[in-house]
Amino acid sequence: MTEALLTGLLAGYGIAMPVGAMSVLIVTLSAQVSWRHGTAAALGVATADGLYALVAVVGGAAFAGVIAAVARPLRLVSAAVLVLIALRGLVTAVRAHQAPADRPSASGAPLSRTYTSMVGLTLLNPVTIVYFGALVVGRQAAASTTAASAVFVAAAFAASVSWQVLLASGGALLGRLLTGDRGRLAMAVLGNSVILLLAVRLAWTAMA
Repeated sequence: MTEALLTGLLAGYGIAMPVGAMSVLIVTLSAQVSWRHGTAAALGVATADGLYALVAVVGGAAFAGVIAAVARPLRLVSAAVLVLIALRGLVTAVRAHQAPADRPSASGAPLSRTYTSMVGLTLLNPVTIVYFGALVVGRQAAASTTAASAVFVAAAFAASVSWQVLLASGGALLGRLLTGDRGRLAMAVLGNSVILLLAVRLAWTAMA
């Protein structure tokens, strides 16, 4: 059981800690809108991680094989969605800078929409799918029990939650430091530009 706990924690941090589009989205949203929205986004990403860990445990090798077959179109769809998000974020930031009354506010969008949007976007990430699938296939040789598998999934989810919420908190702190209009604009342009570059890179690797 201890081995399953440690393996799950390492797996959760392993998929959550590398800087990617989801990390940048969480930080940017938390800095631009509010910590609550950043946290909702963080929980959405962690929920998707937990779901894939669970499905990988249940599906095993067969699941990993199916996902590998559709990894390329999933990457392309994910890249397209990220491009749309980045472009929308850039346009919104410029408009808010030109007309402060249009600046995003904490009450602008429901927390539930932020959460579900991030769950859906993270579910499109084939890296997460294949990652957990490969881990579970490797663990099956040890003949894990149902309880150990449950501990693995719970630990992976908890690790992802803790890291994503830390990112949201960092984004909120950054947002407080950038109190001026130019600072907000710079943060929005930088964050969404990074998301755009990561989307292009994702599409490039999918087409390679």
